[in-house]
Amino acid sequence: MYLNCHTYFSLRYGTLSPEELAQQAASHHIDTLVITDINNSTSIFDFVKACQEHKITPLVGIEFRHKNTLLFTGIAKNNEGFRELNQFLSEHTLTKKQLPELAPPFEHCFIIYPFSKRTPDQLAAHEFTGIRPQELTRLVASPYRQHQDKLLVWQPVTFKNRAGYELHRHLRAIDKNILLSQLQPDDLATETEWLVPPQRLKQAYKDYPTILETTKQLINNCSFTADFRGIKNKQTFTSSREDDRLLLEKLAMDGLAYRYGKNNRKAQERVEKELNIINSLGFAAYFLITWDIIRYSLSRGFYHVGRGSGANSVVAYCLKITDVDPIELDLYFERFLNPRRSSPPDFDIDYSWKERDEIQDYIFKRYGREQTALLGAMSTFQGKSIIRELGKVYGLPKEEIDQLVEHPEGEHHDSVARKIFTIGSRMNNFPNLRTIHAGGILISEKPLAYYTALDMPPKGFPTTQWDMYVAEDLGFEKLDILSQRGIGHIKECVEIVAANRGINIDVHQVETFKQDPTVKEFLKQGETNGCFYIESPAMRGLLKKLQCDNYISLVAASSIIRPGVARSGMMREYINRFHNPKGFKYLHPVMKEQLEETYGVMVYQEDVLKVCHHFAGLDLADADVLRRAMSGKYRSKKEFQRIVDKFFENCKAKGYPDALTKEVWRQIESFAGYSFSKAHSASYAVESFQSLYLKAHFPREFMVAVINNFGGFYHTSVYVNEAKRWGATIHPPCVNHSEFLTAISKADIYLGFIHIQSLEKHLAQQIAEERRFRGLFTGLEDFIQRTGAGREQMILLIRIGAFRFLNKTKAELLWEVHMLLGKKEDTPQTKVLFAPQQKKFELPQLTQTIAEDAYDEIELLGFPVSCSQFDLLQTPFRGAITANELSQHIGKKVRMVGQLVTIKYVRTVRRETMHFATFFDHKGEFFDTTHFPSSLKAYPFKGYGMYLILGKIVEEFGFPSIEVEKMAKLPIVADPRGS
Repeated sequence: MYLNCHTYFSLRYGTLSPEELAQQAASHHIDTLVITDINNSTSIFDFVKACQEHKITPLVGIEFRHKNTLLFTGIAKNNEGFRELNQFLSEHTLTKKQLPELAPPFEHCFIIYPFSKRTPDQLAAHEFTGIRPQELTRLVASPYRQHQDKLLVWQPVTFKNRAGYELHRHLRAIDKNILLSQLQPDDLATETEWLVPPQRLKQAYKDYPTILETTKQLINNCSFTADFRGIKNKQTFTSSREDDRLLLEKLAMDGLAYRYGKNNRKAQERVEKELNIINSLGFAAYFLITWDIIRYSLSRGFYHVGRGSGANSVVAYCLKITDVDPIELDLYFERFLNPRRSSPPDFDIDYSWKERDEIQDYIFKRYGREQTALLGAMSTFQGKSIIRELGKVYGLPKEEIDQLVEHPEGEHHDSVARKIFTIGSRMNNFPNLRTIHAGGILISEKPLAYYTALDMPPKGFPTTQWDMYVAEDLGFEKLDILSQRGIGHIKECVEIVAANRGINIDVHQVETFKQDPTVKEFLKQGETNGCFYIESPAMRGLLKKLQCDNYISLVAASSIIRPGVARSGMMREYINRFHNPKGFKYLHPVMKEQLEETYGVMVYQEDVLKVCHHFAGLDLADADVLRRAMSGKYRSKKEFQRIVDKFFENCKAKGYPDALTKEVWRQIESFAGYSFSKAHSASYAVESFQSLYLKAHFPREFMVAVINNFGGFYHTSVYVNEAKRWGATIHPPCVNHSEFLTAISKADIYLGFIHIQSLEKHLAQQIAEERRFRGLFTGLEDFIQRTGAGREQMILLIRIGAFRFLNKTKAELLWEVHMLLGKKEDTPQTKVLFAPQQKKFELPQLTQTIAEDAYDEIELLGFPVSCSQFDLLQTPFRGAITANELSQHIGKKVRMVGQLVTIKYVRTVRRETMHFATFFDHKGEFFDTTHFPSSLKAYPFKGYGMYLILGKIVEEFGFPSIEVEKMAKLPIVADPRGS
């Protein structure tokens, strides 16, 4: 009788999770429920699992609404009906069409309209009208009085009780972005939409047995089967599994010869073993589809990085899906794919941020939109954001909301604040918005409408309404097509080097890069600014402390730097053991046996598996569940807790001391959630070596590529400084030399027009195009005539110095442009072939200073180019020593002057704040500082700028830094432009 149940996936409307709904129904001994969330089918498979657990028959449908108006509800007679409903909804979500007032003629669905919307004679055989208990009195004067066989019991379920209704009201106000007091009746569910016990509901309809019987018959005519077994991905790449097997074997053997030569027995045995597992588990099509995508991208000249657990596979290496040699790194394939692995595998393929959309477009066109979709994700209500949302619906001013967010434990909260925290605690982790997974794509054997309706987010590709957890439950293996800036700057650097120096580079010669002495030295010295994944202050410090000069060490460093290892204290312990390999004791002989390569420290995700399996005796499937749960990729808390209990029970049975078990568990717990697989770290290290080779041999071109791809660890000004360090001359944008992006000619770097704030993109792109077409610009008038630039845009270009080739001051040029364009804001509509002569005016001598130029550049570019920040200081003092001299003064107190680059915020064990900071000295060299809580309280940072620092130079494993005692922000010369 419960034909209209909502979960909290009826976003900002429902208040019950699928599990709560099923649990409550079970407590009332209800045997059948129909889930009909509003305009989505997100919850279906979670709901089915929850119902199965409580021995309830799950039926499925969708409630269709336009804004607040209930149009109709569709209930699937079977799985084909579910497909019809999903397909109908998708047609409207994908095209942004408004849902119709009336349902189409479904073949496998029942349609229920709200009471009074349709008369009995307007209903088709599969259509009915729902009547609520409170509407029964209206039957007397209704045409349905004589047609009760077209009526159904209608008791919507939206909340559990009165408190649930209050939560519903708050969610509705958040959704409407209005005050709670402004809610209208139409915005809300009725207060009676709770799970009325069956006997009470039957009692309400006792005078209408036909309605009860019709409802019962409809339920009996419906069924839904959810298949949680078997692979749902496209089953074959060719015409059959056998053909897939043969093609994959052919490609793998061809690739084996390419990667390892023709007589490598070890590699051949590994490939044969992997092929057997791949084929026996039915994953040949998955490998071939991935290969097909890589083949297409290589044909387009796109770079990619294959990473994640997929890099454990030699077959993937032979197919050029990855560039990591699993045999070199002793990566075991079972980490990627094994008969006992609890989840399907996936490949992570990174492309340049400029090229990923084209790859996605190919996948959709190659495999069809009915079978292909981006994987959805769910954004949830969390912590402070909940308080802010609820504060707004109560009309609290921003200052009060900020107070509640910062002081949730306040003793003097009034009734409104207490209400906000009460409601907020119930909303925590509620779904809020459907979003997109970072890169997941599904390619299905059956049309995806059998599993989900599809959304069309701004991304422009159909997207599932459920997330990766549901995809995994159903047996989908996602393919992650991701984007990153690192690949973009590698590719662009190669192109720039070819244009600027006439040298062609093959960035896939990674083995050569690994042996390059200059690259090794750069790595060892932490000379990594701009290089993918290894440029942060923490990573530079780690590389220096480890004296890292080889690929294997970099693979380890790429995982050690992750937060879990650092927080557990094991990063420092690893460095210590690295320098003193005989000066420590292993926690247990198993640690020596399994983790000798990493000095007994868990560095990779595989190490968690090894310790859980060999130390605690968990089987590999349970160990993998534990690893994935800690990484946030497994959501069954019950199953997770079972394995944790088993871990401790097994350790006790093995006779381990409690202290030993707890310490091993502490390391696992603090580490597993942030760790990389060894294959993932290896993939990152390959890309780091590619970046590092380019920087070591072509530093200026490399920094231009980094600047043009944005998205690095630092601000653009840091990369501009880095280019200067390597001998480049930096020029502000110039209309006769600059491009839309930053450009280089020999050692001269011209910043691109893209960096000028408020400059219109169309004009920024047009300048270089016009110059290529008709030659250099000869003056302001010529520029205006040819580009149609308006007065405001001309002022920006003059202030940044883009016309300095005219050898006139900015004041003269501004006067001239005002005479040419007057007060007109309109740009010239036509370009003239023969421009009339303009009158010449003589101006008094007008001066221009470096400081004026610098302030213009800071305003328009974000940093000065004509001089450095140090040149703007009021004091001539530049520090007692430079950054390169720190190691010569260990233990001494020094005064240094630095330009703040970045700050890392850290919480101590006592919940106090301390900072790690990075500065430039006046020569553009980095130095690092530590600010303990006591020093920080007395001498806090006051924004970006120049600082005088007093502190003691300390050294850890050969890496010097300054422990700051005092610090003051230094004044710079006043902006002269106002005077």
